[in-house]
Amino acid sequence: MYGRIRPVIIDILTLFPDMFNGPFDTGIFNRAVSGGLVEVRLHNIRDYTHDKHHITDDYPFGGGGGMVLKPEPIFEAVEAVNKDRPEAEASPPVILLTPQGRPFNQQIAEELAGKKRLVLICGHYEGVDERVRQHLATDEISIGDYVLSGGEPAAIVVIDAVVRLLPGVLGREASTLGGSHTSGLLQFPQYTRPARYRNWEVPEVLLSGDHARITAWRREQAVSRTARRRPELLENAELTQREGRLAERLRKEDTC
Repeated sequence: MYGRIRPVIIDILTLFPDMFNGPFDTGIFNRAVSGGLVEVRLHNIRDYTHDKHHITDDYPFGGGGGMVLKPEPIFEAVEAVNKDRPEAEASPPVILLTPQGRPFNQQIAEELAGKKRLVLICGHYEGVDERVRQHLATDEISIGDYVLSGGEPAAIVVIDAVVRLLPGVLGREASTLGGSHTSGLLQFPQYTRPARYRNWEVPEVLLSGDHARITAWRREQAVSRTARRRPELLENAELTQREGRLAERLRKEDTC
């Protein structure tokens, strides 16, 4: 149906596999799985312990509060899911989801969308044994500067952003191009019917049928919105001289 020979395989190592049931059973992601584009495999880290209580954490050496995930079950889980893979899939990125990782963005999503397999490790408690970071993980990703109860919500965010970029996942390929951050700018304002609602009217230019004017208006709105809300994004955006002057003027106005 989608013209792909082999699905992208995403292996998720987690202490709470049930947290993934809802997000992956609906919408675009469900269609990608049903269409053979993506295969998600959940692995309970507890299944790779060797004691009768399936203990996955322990107190940190040197003292301190909280518990730390042990290295043995994580190493063995990754080794197990990599076993007997085709050569092209045998050494996938092993991503540790952690507040200490590189900040996730659209460029990283595009980078990961080009991989045949991904392995995601969901941390918990006070973190994971440092040897996982040093000798097992090939990448570390953070979805923001705030505290979560574990890496599962972060994994869902990363996977959603990656999967929608795969060819054939979205009904209209253009849908992947116009979103915020793809161009380095926030998205321009969007409107739909009715053209007038509670005395609020859609901008005239969008009703004009003049595609050149509409494109120019949308670009200017995207630059303006980015300058006011996320000015740091403009550092890497490709702007014309006129757009640069507009952005600088708006930034100065907002600091006055």
